[in-house]
Amino acid sequence: MMDFPERFSNLPPYAFPRLRALLDAHAPGGDVVHMTIGEPKHPFPAWVTEIVTDHAAEFNSYPPNDGSPALRGAISGWMGRRYGVTVDPETQVMALNGTREGLYNAAMALCPEQKNGNRPVVLIPNPFYQVYMIAAISVAAEPVFLPATQETGHLPDYAALPADLLDRTAIAYVCSPANPQGAVADRTYWADLIALAEKHDFRIFADECYSEIYRDAPPVGALSVAAEVGADPERVVLFNSLSKRSNLPGLRSGFVAGGAESLKRIKTLRAYSGAPLPGPLQAAAERVWADEAHVEENRALYQEKYRVADAVFDEVPGYAGPEAGFFLWLPVEDGEAAALKAWTQTGVRVLPGAYLAREVGGQNPGKGYVRVAMVAPKDELQRGLITLRDCLYE
Repeated sequence: MMDFPERFSNLPPYAFPRLRALLDAHAPGGDVVHMTIGEPKHPFPAWVTEIVTDHAAEFNSYPPNDGSPALRGAISGWMGRRYGVTVDPETQVMALNGTREGLYNAAMALCPEQKNGNRPVVLIPNPFYQVYMIAAISVAAEPVFLPATQETGHLPDYAALPADLLDRTAIAYVCSPANPQGAVADRTYWADLIALAEKHDFRIFADECYSEIYRDAPPVGALSVAAEVGADPERVVLFNSLSKRSNLPGLRSGFVAGGAESLKRIKTLRAYSGAPLPGPLQAAAERVWADEAHVEENRALYQEKYRVADAVFDEVPGYAGPEAGFFLWLPVEDGEAAALKAWTQTGVRVLPGAYLAREVGGQNPGKGYVRVAMVAPKDELQRGLITLRDCLYE
């Protein structure tokens, strides 16, 4: 009988198959409203299709593995305008086929087999984007989950960990703006974390995919703060994409940026195992990274949705609208029970918060929440939110 790797044998079911198992045996209690998946639905620029068509002949060629010079230059230019940092497009930037690929493969490329003679640790906020956990398992590191709760500002307090564990830490994942809570790491948070990483010699993987969707001020970038405090250039590895910024999740254009040595190692692994973005899509992505007008229009649509959500849930105890991103993290007594009730009584489909978190010490920090994706058109969103409020908070 064929053997299979044990390291993946205890993975919990992924969130959405788990949701289907919870809900699909039951009939919806009304017209179905999907609010589970964070798939942007606002229009993307019409000229994207034209660029892909104009460059269609490039489907006949293998694409540049690290991204074309023009695309890397556009990304570097955007980083300069957005974050005020200078990164060399030749040595410090690589195009990704979506950031999930990068968040996984960067751990494969950069996590050592041992840290100070011990099994390395990968720090993960809890709740979390599931690729962080599978990356840690794949490199045989010990995943350590830190609660990101209301008490911690919905961001992980890595400084609360004991020094011996921090000395074993190789990588700390941070998502800001946070998925699912919408919390934003400010300059002080980043500076303190960078100082902690300098002291204990670990890398920070900054997942900033929601950075361009926010209420007021643009979220601070980890690389900006690292440059301000004069940190080791290899200390922070940044990830971002066009999926949320530009409503182009299907384009699969992301990037990773950081120190030249880190990028050299990531590129080396990518040459063996990566799947580069097709040439016509790289050409489109180059133009999209260089354009801000559509981003501002997109942000304004989400800002309207923040106002809608705030008005609908204004009197709900414990409600806190997100600082950024496009998810609501709604407090309930039990997320699974709430999601099942909403589905069977109204047809509104939301995700139990526990499905995005891991139980540690008998506690799952997502249990008392449901996640609601605000991606539908405003009028449909408003109807769905009112229906959800009247069902869950009657």
